[in-house]
Amino acid sequence: MRLRILYDNEAIPGFLSDWGFSCLIELDDRRILFDTGKDGRVLLNNMEKMGIDKEEIEIIVLSHNHRDHIGGLSHVMHPDAAVYLPASFPTKLKSEIAESSHLFEVKDFAEIDRGVHTTGELGTSIIEQSLLVESDAGLILITGCAHPGLENILDVAGGWERICGIVGGFHGFDELEKLSGIGFVCPCHCTSQKKEIHKAYPGASIECAAGRTIEIKR
Repeated sequence: MRLRILYDNEAIPGFLSDWGFSCLIELDDRRILFDTGKDGRVLLNNMEKMGIDKEEIEIIVLSHNHRDHIGGLSHVMHPDAAVYLPASFPTKLKSEIAESSHLFEVKDFAEIDRGVHTTGELGTSIIEQSLLVESDAGLILITGCAHPGLENILDVAGGWERICGIVGGFHGFDELEKLSGIGFVCPCHCTSQKKEIHKAYPGASIECAAGRTIEIKR
């Protein structure tokens, strides 16, 4: 399994950076795109540099209705793609997506692909879904911004002890001691405690940047 960062505030040389997030999950012959960043041109540029064809993306998952996570959607949708989004998304936006792809509304915890689960809608003021991907070592949590709070997201996953890796935005999460024992953490995008996380866990933390690939045994 590979996680490929396509969109982030930071970028490795040769890639474009911008405020937002997108991560491609590669599972054997399947490709799942989690979020689409803010600008489709930036997203497509980085995809091209990584040799990724949008037509090969089977599933697109949108974490929450903020432009820096859904802005690039129109550039990567295609008729064969399945788009999973929180049921609370605006009706007009859902109708537009349904005209171009297969639309699936998410409310509760569910398996959307073999070994890939959505947490379902979480949060109150900002509704968000995250993904849990099964691996040999445990569950890998992929978040957009973690607006509902990492603790609440992980309650759905069954607790911290089941998590072997976290990738995505951690937002204002500051209980860094809870990351102890997790195989790897890759704080991205909106994470306010990036420097502190890297300092506290130098052996487990990964610098997030567009163009970065994380290899995981599955």
